[in-house]
Amino acid sequence: MPVLPARSGDVPEKPLVIAHRGDSAHLPEHTLAAYARAIDAGADYIEPDLVATRDGVLVARHENEIGGTTDVAQRPAFAARKRRQVIDGEVFDGWFTEDFTLAELKTLRARERLPELRGTAHDGRYGIATLDEIIALAADHAARSGRSIGLIPELKHPSHFQRIGLPMEQRLLDTLVAHAYTREAPVVIQSFEQANLRALRARLGPSQRNIRLLQLLGPADAQPGDALAAGKPTRYADLMTPAGLQDIAGYAEIIGPWTRLLIPVAEDGTWATPTALMADARTAGLQVWPYTFRPENHFLPAALREGDDPRTRSEAGSLAEIRAHLALGIGGFFTDDPALGRRAVDAR
Repeated sequence: MPVLPARSGDVPEKPLVIAHRGDSAHLPEHTLAAYARAIDAGADYIEPDLVATRDGVLVARHENEIGGTTDVAQRPAFAARKRRQVIDGEVFDGWFTEDFTLAELKTLRARERLPELRGTAHDGRYGIATLDEIIALAADHAARSGRSIGLIPELKHPSHFQRIGLPMEQRLLDTLVAHAYTREAPVVIQSFEQANLRALRARLGPSQRNIRLLQLLGPADAQPGDALAAGKPTRYADLMTPAGLQDIAGYAEIIGPWTRLLIPVAEDGTWATPTALMADARTAGLQVWPYTFRPENHFLPAALREGDDPRTRSEAGSLAEIRAHLALGIGGFFTDDPALGRRAVDAR
């Protein structure tokens, strides 16, 4: 059974393997098939990125813009719904989940988000999954295997959804309470924003001790969406100072930094000296679960690649990258290939 993150910086005896959007190195992300394959590969947690439909249902998509992850662009009935909007300071053109009911989204089929690296062989085979369906999948696998599977949902663009009248936080808590499985199984709620995590901390009661919170950390110069919306100058660099980490520890148990924020890559493609982030987080009593380990050359430091083709899988390189971070004392990690993550952890 996955170990619940402690309310201190203590590292689990065995670091947790988190299936980043499912087994997304092999199947289109956020599909039930990708989550099932990840569980079979040995993932301790599965991760649904959550966005809202027009009728307020939580579904799993990398973004609320679905032009790149579904076949909506090939559906004439929905052509008029393509539009432009600004989300967290960025301009997006496409189709957005908040403009569709769940019934309409269920008519669409998933596509590979990175076709240039992972191909299109599985396009059109799977639909869009709701959070309820993902919980049911985890519960079914747990019942059949005797192994509890944790859930680690990420609330995507929460300030945006709050602004348009589709706040997701209470919907998420209500869904977790509605399922017997998620009233007991390990759950970690994550966000790149701070305000919604603070609000969630205030809402979590003594009956929800199975739920922990994780503060995601983006590039140092970037701003959290809630800070941007409020006109505040806060950047992720501010969150990663000793004072910023102590503040995070007041509402969350874990930070989720980009891997390069822990171990930068030098100009020659080799590892640079690790930053102070790991040590500072541990001092603040926080666990560290970095994102995202991917096996293709395109994502690996140059020194770990096999050949020059960005599509080539370098399993040895990916394992080496994971092991370098395990040596720092991380408590878990996000990976697109949970089978490789499982190998890296079990070989220690």
